[in-house]
Amino acid sequence: MSDALGPGPKTRVRRLPKKATYERDVIYAVIDEAPLGHVAAVVEGHATMIPTLLAREGETIYLHGSPANAVMKAVVERGEACISVTLYDGLRLARSGFESSIAYRSVVLFGAATLVTDDDEKARVLNMFIDAVLPGRASEVRAMSDAERRLTMVVAVTIDEASAKLSSGPTDDPDEDLELPVWSGTVPARTVFSAPIPDVNGAMAAGTIPLPASVQRLLDRQ
Repeated sequence: MSDALGPGPKTRVRRLPKKATYERDVIYAVIDEAPLGHVAAVVEGHATMIPTLLAREGETIYLHGSPANAVMKAVVERGEACISVTLYDGLRLARSGFESSIAYRSVVLFGAATLVTDDDEKARVLNMFIDAVLPGRASEVRAMSDAERRLTMVVAVTIDEASAKLSSGPTDDPDEDLELPVWSGTVPARTVFSAPIPDVNGAMAAGTIPLPASVQRLLDRQ
């Protein structure tokens, strides 16, 4: 297996190529950290994109949605998906607006798309989605019913080619701007979870159900 997933004809980075990488490990790390991505397709002759949760297993990216979802249906009919993910890491503030930008890590990938039809495989993958959002949560919740599984489409996308673009570090001010009396630097950003707010319906109304281990681990990592 090659350590690179590109460059390919669809994913070669031409704008600021010095920020590009095609290394498999870097691309996988961005995908795995991203809470959601976007999948694109042509629907009834129009370019269309939707946000969606992603779950990766090896070289396969899994998507899920309603069987009536037009983008998911178009992806399966075409047999190919285009997926993008972006992590927002903060601000890169230069001495000019032109050189100012954000700090980010992004991935664009293309791959062959197939519908997952086996019920056992669908159940396994849908549990993977739950744990992708909050590790350990799948074992804490009610198992998915047959009806819920039928109401969910699962699509497997095998990565054919991909590229990552990474923007971080000092700004790229031209030499003639370096002596300007303008503050320049970076402002890092990160996601922070606040104190959990319990539901007050059903058995939760008694207030005796403790915080689950999955949520506690999430808070402890901050």
